[in-house]
Amino acid sequence: MENVKSLSLDGVKTMEEKKLVGFRVVGGDIADFQEEIPKASLKLAQREKEIKHLVEPIKLIGAFKASETSEEDDGYWSCFEVHDFEEIPEGMVKLTVPLQKYAVLNFTGRASEIHRVYDHLHQWIHENGHKRTPDKWTLEIYSKWTENEDIVDLCDPVL
Repeated sequence: MENVKSLSLDGVKTMEEKKLVGFRVVGGDIADFQEEIPKASLKLAQREKEIKHLVEPIKLIGAFKASETSEEDDGYWSCFEVHDFEEIPEGMVKLTVPLQKYAVLNFTGRASEIHRVYDHLHQWIHENGHKRTPDKWTLEIYSKWTENEDIVDLCDPVL
């Protein structure tokens, strides 16, 4: 993991309901997702001004379910959080993530390395007596996203 600059565990946190608006990437294998998610995120950033009621500061939020639950939940959502849903821009989708408890790992490095870092988070969850709930929404909350470095909180749902 040569492109990982830092990892730090932030413990378990409860996060309030999140209303998200953005693009959904569906289908394919991990290589497809690694190519399509950055495209969706860039497109989202270019169309940011079209989204009403953005939560400030604006953070890109990725959402997905680690286990398949239904066709309507399949994929990866690249979104911004909003206070209210109003006039969703053409081609975009909305998603409501309910209040959930998460184990949180702070990651700094390239987004392409994120999938490898989840093993560290899953091990911590197990070692600290928590139970993963992969049928709930996992969140990746980016405070910085660039081509070379991202700062992101990996939020894995737990009981």
